[in-house]
Amino acid sequence: MRDGDTIVALSSGAVPAGVAVIRLSGPDVPNILNAIAGGVPEPRRLTLRPIGAGTVLDRGLVAYFPAPQSFTGEHCAELQVHGSPAGVRAILRLCTSLGARLAEAGEFTRRAFENGKLDLVEIEGLGDLLDAETENQRRQAVARLEGGLTAQLDSWRDRLLDLRAEIEARLDFSDEGDVGDLPPSFADDVEALHTTIIAALDNVERGRIVREGLRVALAGAPNAGKSSLLNALAKSEIAIVTDEAGTTRDVREVPIDIGGQLVIFLDLAGLRETASKAEAEGVRRARAEIERADLILWLVAPDVPDTIRLDPADVPLWRVATKADLRDAADGQDLAVSATSGTGLDELLRRLGTFATERAGQGEPVLVSRERDRAALTAAAQSLAAVKTMLGEPELAAESLRIASQALERLVGRIDAERVLDRLFASFCIGK
Repeated sequence: MRDGDTIVALSSGAVPAGVAVIRLSGPDVPNILNAIAGGVPEPRRLTLRPIGAGTVLDRGLVAYFPAPQSFTGEHCAELQVHGSPAGVRAILRLCTSLGARLAEAGEFTRRAFENGKLDLVEIEGLGDLLDAETENQRRQAVARLEGGLTAQLDSWRDRLLDLRAEIEARLDFSDEGDVGDLPPSFADDVEALHTTIIAALDNVERGRIVREGLRVALAGAPNAGKSSLLNALAKSEIAIVTDEAGTTRDVREVPIDIGGQLVIFLDLAGLRETASKAEAEGVRRARAEIERADLILWLVAPDVPDTIRLDPADVPLWRVATKADLRDAADGQDLAVSATSGTGLDELLRRLGTFATERAGQGEPVLVSRERDRAALTAAAQSLAAVKTMLGEPELAAESLRIASQALERLVGRIDAERVLDRLFASFCIGK
């Protein structure tokens, strides 16, 4: 970003469309509006104006948001025009000819961050909202965007500041006669804050499942019915199905919304020993995905030898008898399904929905969901745990409290934000 620039971009997605929204931000916005919209409209009111300079390019609604009461904290404007590719290109060319430049990916949001309109966790919530596919993801993203996690972090930060003030006052004024020992409640306050942060840390995995989806690995021997089951669940011919063993070589991910929770089914190569290098690579990838899955569906077909046993220590495993139309019972497996007749699919989806709800949790959205969250909360919790062992050494205890504060400050982007910003904003679309 170059300071002092005025930026412009199409913010409403690809054209052609019924309506296109063109967004501007920067110091020259009033001058550009004077040139192309016949003047600056009343702030925060949509005004119908011809748009052009000398020649009318379109007619649309114009909104003006003066600084600092705008999304970016700068002068902003939005032009709601017809979603014609030629019309949008003409308006963008006109704006750039008047001194604006085309915005980079995420640049509007970055300016909002740098002008104090959003902090880092709120921006991550905005990014999650743009990517949300399910109702649970939407609720989680909105809660984070609206400052739910920021308020929680600020509360913890205030408690840390109170603790630091207690201990640092005794360090700074230790030679004063009226400065006594730490109050008996000090250790209790440290313990209470440590317990609170540990409880939040325990929720990161639940939040991750909501944000990224529950990963369900379809595993088994070749021709056990993995691709057929995937097609039946997705209600689409997504995967190639043949009677030739070993046709699946790569990992195919198919997201499905089950009761508002995103479930990602992984169609994997059949597990077996093979001389084919390509199939062996598929088997290696399949094993890697099984290790990082949240649930394994081990498929067993009546006409396929089930010679490989899979007993993961940390990942739940359900044994599923496939091709139920060719057998009389589940043959001792947890479930029986048929991709051909549909037998058992509703029961499988019901159980998956229950499992996903149990893993993701119910009630208020979990606000912590990223590895950045986990790392920051872990650092803060470790520092507070150290404080509890250092109460007889106030200098060391004060330093540990400071490190805990820094971990929370880093999470919201008040310090060391640059390391996160470039990668974060690169995932945003142009115009956001």
